[in-house]
Amino acid sequence: MSPMNDNASFDPETFWEAILSRDPQQIRATFAPLDRESQMAVMQHLFRMATEPGWHPEQRLSARKALEALGFAPNGLNETR
Repeated sequence: MSPMNDNASFDPETFWEAILSRDPQQIRATFAPLDRESQMAVMQHLFRMATEPGWHPEQRLSARKALEALGFAPNGLNETR
């Protein structure tokens, strides 16, 4: 089962704060315990944050940093988008 769905102590705000912290060690430690399905959902959301319009520039940067920390840096992501 997914830690994102079945853990009564799971706090989404704390989870996303850690994922978007720009601290590679904290990002990886928060991401690692998730099941594969949850990891994929988080990666997809981070990719949308990093590439789709409508997100605050700081959110976009944090999403890019998280993707980089997780070993996924899509082509074309840059600071000027």
